[in-house]
Amino acid sequence: MKIHEYQGKTLLKQVGVEVPVGEVANSVDEAVAIAERLEFNVAVVKAQIHAGGRGKGGGVKLAKSQGEIKNIANSIIGMTLVTHQTGPEGKLVQKVLIEEGMDIVKELYASVLIDRGTSRIVFMASEEGGMDIEEVAEKTPEKIIKEYIDPSLGMQVFQARKIAFKLNIPAKLVNSATKFFMGLYSAFMKFDCSLVEINPMVLTGDNRVLALDCKMDIDDNALYRHKDILEYRDITEEDPLELEASKHSLNYIKLDGSIGCMVNGAGLAMATMDIIKYYGAEPANFLDVGGGANEEMIENAFRILLSDKSVKSVLINIFGGILRCDTLASGIVLAAKKTHLNLPVVIRLEGTNAEAGAKILERSGLKFVVAHGMGDAAQKVVETLKN
Repeated sequence: MKIHEYQGKTLLKQVGVEVPVGEVANSVDEAVAIAERLEFNVAVVKAQIHAGGRGKGGGVKLAKSQGEIKNIANSIIGMTLVTHQTGPEGKLVQKVLIEEGMDIVKELYASVLIDRGTSRIVFMASEEGGMDIEEVAEKTPEKIIKEYIDPSLGMQVFQARKIAFKLNIPAKLVNSATKFFMGLYSAFMKFDCSLVEINPMVLTGDNRVLALDCKMDIDDNALYRHKDILEYRDITEEDPLELEASKHSLNYIKLDGSIGCMVNGAGLAMATMDIIKYYGAEPANFLDVGGGANEEMIENAFRILLSDKSVKSVLINIFGGILRCDTLASGIVLAAKKTHLNLPVVIRLEGTNAEAGAKILERSGLKFVVAHGMGDAAQKVVETLKN
């Protein structure tokens, strides 16, 4: 689960990581009231959306007076902010963070995440703070420092100090930076994060070490342990179809193609998307109905799939195990009739009760295309786009 910058900073403060003074505003009037109450000489007005690159898109601006804060907040709240992470459709800004301006001496990058290649947590840092870390990794990978954490020991103080020295942090601030790094690791573990990213982490003229920005993602599987963090969920930032799918325990991710996919099992779903691309088309989504789906879940999945206006054809690829093929077929027929289906649908069924499922499809009176094997299914569904 993604959370906003201001929410992430609230969590960081709980583990002793210093952040700038600031408050979130949901309107221009609130922004002005915050500025008057906190009496900032210089303030930063920052759009709060679940995407990076806000500054480049005009969502982060400096204000040197309360009048400027009002004008900037008025220009940002309600705007559709387009960044490299939002896509061309952008995101609507509904709130801004009003923060004290900082006397920045140096900008750095720091993050804690899971390295799946080594099955360890890795602490990454760079002197190239404020830059897109992907660009740094591509052009100057030698500027990225990596410190791997032993899962049985956790992050050690000597590792944090080593990072501080490699970042060429002034000696008088090494202890503060060490505490900062240990705090980031503590937040990562305490809140069951999949990512904690500070870009930039700053050193200031009055010798402070702060998180000027914060991106924090929480592992969905651990949210049952964090009822308070679950309240941070902002459904206005989520894709409507993905949100609807989550209500029915379906795993759905919107993509950019035109072939809708319904599959049981994440591995098979990935393979299905790959083979669609292999035959020259693009998947419109990732949709895993899971092994224990019933007719109602299949119906909901089908409805969500067809709600995407970019879907021109549908590929249903099922290997029956726990999910029997006849159960799936019944759900498909029911959903197709309820939604008045008028799109081409290619179906590949293998496994438990596959023959019974095929008979249900044949007797339905609907024009399903039955495929034999994944290659055949992919070829047939791609072919429907040409007709």
